[in-house]
Amino acid sequence: MSRKYAFSPTLLPMLLAGLACACAAAQGQDRSTPAPEARILIERGKALLGQYQCGACHTIPEVPISRGPVAQPLDAWSQRSYIAGRIPNTPAMLAQWIMAPQALVPGTAMPDMGVSAEDARAMAAFLFSLE
Repeated sequence: MSRKYAFSPTLLPMLLAGLACACAAAQGQDRSTPAPEARILIERGKALLGQYQCGACHTIPEVPISRGPVAQPLDAWSQRSYIAGRIPNTPAMLAQWIMAPQALVPGTAMPDMGVSAEDARAMAAFLFSLE
């Protein structure tokens, strides 16, 4: 049985940023220092993780008061292969997961928090910055 995952076209910039980092790494360029606009997105994502109180369930590095004992810690997120053990871990899929986890994995413990596409993209950018 094949599954189709839909994602918003507004997530395309995030995919392209990930691809640019992968290309830079393949060419031996330093990807550890993101471009200024990427750094702004990453910092915004960090703030949003606090605003949406993701730390009530998760432990998230660099996010104050995020010591939630309920769900998976989100450290080294960029090293993971899957989201919820079954969805390929890409920036676009993570943003979709953050926006509508129940749509991707019905019955998951992760609640729908009403996160907008723009906020989800920023939150995914921060999580993917965690190596």
